[in-house]
Formats: sequence, structure tokens, C-alpha cells
Amino acid sequence: MLKYTFYGHACFLLDDGEYKILVDPFLSGNPQATISPKDVETNYILISHAHDDHLGDAPEIATRVDAEVVAIPEVLTLCTSRVEKAIKADPMNLGGTLNLPFGVVRMVPALHSSGVEGGIACGFVIKIFGKTIYYAGDTALFSDMKLIGERDSIDYAILPIGDNYTMGIEDAAKAVKLLNAKNVIPLHYNTWGAISQNPEDFRKLVTGTEVYVVKPGQTIDLA
Repeated sequence: MLKYTFYGHACFLLDDGEYKILVDPFLSGNPQATISPKDVETNYILISHAHDDHLGDAPEIATRVDAEVVAIPEVLTLCTSRVEKAIKADPMNLGGTLNLPFGVVRMVPALHSSGVEGGIACGFVIKIFGKTIYYAGDTALFSDMKLIGERDSIDYAILPIGDNYTMGIEDAAKAVKLLNAKNVIPLHYNTWGAISQNPEDFRKLVTGTEVYVVKPGQTIDLA
């Protein structure tokens, strides 16, 4: 069974029983965080961009547990500058596909600033345990989400709904339709006042797709 654990804000863990994939590990300084950087375990770390609330503790976690880091090259360079020990790096760029022991990671566009000079923000399509997961990262709504949904049948879309820095609930609901996702998990909301949202308002706007509102610290099965 594939499990999804939400650690708060935009950080989550996918666990297929053999491999653990940690995404955007903003834990230190995260008021929603339900785990410490020194306690989290993972085999791979995916970073969508270099803003502090996404890059977070990635370099320190990676060197502590010897995890491989998947990110844009400029983000990886920033990671290596923060730690003395070498990081296992899997550099990618938009449109690229990476085959890993647990499955496949494809890097897709996101409309957002990058947090590092020369870099770009991205999202990920992750194929693991027979499921296809789309993590949008921080992004505005964009029409090419339809192409992402046409390329891969999305079992779970993980989307920001906080507004202000990303799309809000109305645009996120439109994104669900463009992606033709079977299920959706909202995140990146209520960490701070600027991104305050009621996820139940998002649920009301989404039709034909199951909405899973996952609380920080909660684990659900992605059936």
C-alpha cells in the first residue's frame, strides 16, 4: 500500500513500503511541522524550487540519511553549498524523466519564481506503486495542466490552494478539471495568515473528484 504522510505546509512523504520519497522538506521554522529534520527518514528528496519554505532542510537531511536529491541543477548547487559532505544529486530539468528504483519521476513546469539565480520552479509527476501522483509545487493556474493530465492519468493531484503566493481555491478547482485527476489533496495553506484558506470551501468547488483534506501529521493510504 502506498502511504501519504503530510508534515505540514507543502512537505509530504510517499512510502511504498520499501522506498520513502520526501518532498519539499521545510521543517525547521515551519509552524505546522509535525516531525523534526533529525527524525525524518527518506531514500529520495524532491525539491520543487529554492524558496525557504520548500528547500527547507533538504541538504542537511540528505547528508544525514544519505538520500538522493532530485532537483533543478541550480537548486542542487545551492544545496551543496550549505553542507560539507557530498550530496547524491540527480539533476533534472523541465520535460525530463528519471527512472529510479521505486518508479519514475518526470519534471513538469510550474509558474512561480525559483528562489535561486538562474533556476526555475517545477512540479513533479511521480509514478510509484502503480499510482501516478502529480505534485504541482508552488504555481499559478496554467492551461498546459491539461497536457499533463493528457500525458498521464493522474490518480492523485497534490495542489496548493493558499492564494497570494500560489493559486487560490477557485483556480485550484479549475486545475483539478484540467488535470482530470481522480483524487486531489490540497496543501500550502493556513501556515501563515497570508495563505489562510478553508479547505472545505475548496471541496465545495470540486465536482467529480474526491478531495482528501489531510491534517499535518496525518497519514492516509493512496488506494
